[in-house]
Amino acid sequence: MTEQKNLSGVEKIKQASMGLRGTLKESLLDELTGAVREHDHALTKFHGMYVQDDRDLREERAAQKLDKLYSFMIRMRIPGGLLTPEQWIGAHHIAGKYSTGVIKITTRQTIQLHGILKHNVKPTLKDFNLVGLDSIAACGDVNRNVIASSHPSISPLHAHIHGYARKISEAMRPKTRAYYEVWLDEEKLVETTEDDPLYQDRYMPRKYKVAIAIPPNNDIDVFSNDVALIAIIENEKLLGFNVAVGGGLGMTHGNAATYPRLATVIGFVPEEKLIETVYTIATVQRDYGNRSDRKLARLKYTVDNMGVEAFKAETEKRLGFSFEPAKSYTFTERRDHFGWEQSSDGNWHYTVFIENGRVTDDKNIKLKTALLKIAKTGKANFRFTTNQNLTLGDIAAEDKATIESILTEFKLIEHTDKASGIRRNAVACVALNTCPLAMAEAQRYLPTLLSKIELLLQKHNLLNEEISIRMTGCPNGCGRSTLAEIGFIGTSVGHYNLHIGGDRLGERLNVKYKDSLDEKAILEQLDELFGRYAANRINGETFGDFVIREKLVTS
Repeated sequence: MTEQKNLSGVEKIKQASMGLRGTLKESLLDELTGAVREHDHALTKFHGMYVQDDRDLREERAAQKLDKLYSFMIRMRIPGGLLTPEQWIGAHHIAGKYSTGVIKITTRQTIQLHGILKHNVKPTLKDFNLVGLDSIAACGDVNRNVIASSHPSISPLHAHIHGYARKISEAMRPKTRAYYEVWLDEEKLVETTEDDPLYQDRYMPRKYKVAIAIPPNNDIDVFSNDVALIAIIENEKLLGFNVAVGGGLGMTHGNAATYPRLATVIGFVPEEKLIETVYTIATVQRDYGNRSDRKLARLKYTVDNMGVEAFKAETEKRLGFSFEPAKSYTFTERRDHFGWEQSSDGNWHYTVFIENGRVTDDKNIKLKTALLKIAKTGKANFRFTTNQNLTLGDIAAEDKATIESILTEFKLIEHTDKASGIRRNAVACVALNTCPLAMAEAQRYLPTLLSKIELLLQKHNLLNEEISIRMTGCPNGCGRSTLAEIGFIGTSVGHYNLHIGGDRLGERLNVKYKDSLDEKAILEQLDELFGRYAANRINGETFGDFVIREKLVTS
């Protein structure tokens, strides 16, 4: 165990927080600002929310000598991204009552609401509580929302494997009752803070993400997570899981000590040892992770600093058993299954394309209204994908026609079918105007840029190619840009680093190709690249593989 000095400010706040309570109750009573006290900013994240402000209005409000227009983003904890119809109805009404009205499907298989004013935070969380939802540990230095392969048709064992998302989430949930006391007005029964064997009073050095993939579909980009679990199935029986550690895509512009990394497979564990293994890996990160420099605090840096074998040995020492050799598996795709598909239990599932995960009604499509009508039938569950789409799932054969009639009425089938391959596969983070880390646009801009890229693809007879394109407003990695065939990473307003060369399966990072391009330069570069690809590709070769074979970048 490493002894650490010079703890970061956030570490000191956590240790002095009395189990994440801090002075949040007092902050909520302060009517002079729409924010919370400075040291409470870090604590709100552990309760599943971020304090944000409307950056579009900063200059205007400053000129009027007004405080920033603060609001809260609240993210729910939904392991595996599964909601009942009743819970979707609740989210629909809560969003309309307290937030901007938009329900945002995130890249971690959950939903978040933006624009919630401070006096509405408690009512929002109380209303979510009434439908069995909370935001505990959806953000902060804890185990975040556990994600899992989303589509039931991927395997007859899907429900069983998917269930581990909830089991892991519960095993690694913070023990403090602070959330219930601060937001739900639960009475504090004792003055001492709760004993938490996993998090103690330090919690994790940084966020900790766990993902469960079911081959052959790597729809969740499993290797981008701190702990990546790959289900091993033989003869329709779950043997257990390959375990990989050290994934994470965030970095900092100009800081060579930071970098994206894919998780390294360290072995196999049988099913009955899975929860203990994931928990124990977290204790190693808790004790060895960097608590002085938050930019270097993720598990990937701990693994690299210790060395993979040393990290594995320490984990095995704490477990009291050794990992078995990793078992073979194959990923053949990384995609959402759009349209209708039937699973082995006879149920039907329809995946709707939702651009950048924004569920709202606009002049083109009444998406939010349509989904509410579907939820009111009670005949479909709501399954979120990590690519920000939505599967209306678990529909009995006799109910399929009812759901299809609503999809047809609101033109959701037409909307899904007409979306191009690159648009269906595109991902964008929230970025401006609310994310405080954003340097550039993402979700507000990518749809427009894609329309111009589609014209280039059409020019080169490539419009049917499902090239993965992702955009983030900063290098923090929320939109997983570094795992795309084409990735845009914001450097300043209107400018992006262009990364190319990722593969279609999520097993190879892309590489920076050009620095800080504006739109004109982006389109010029892509025009040239698409021209070369169309002229020189091998039959069946993907764009990312072509880039590597041609040595346009070196992986």
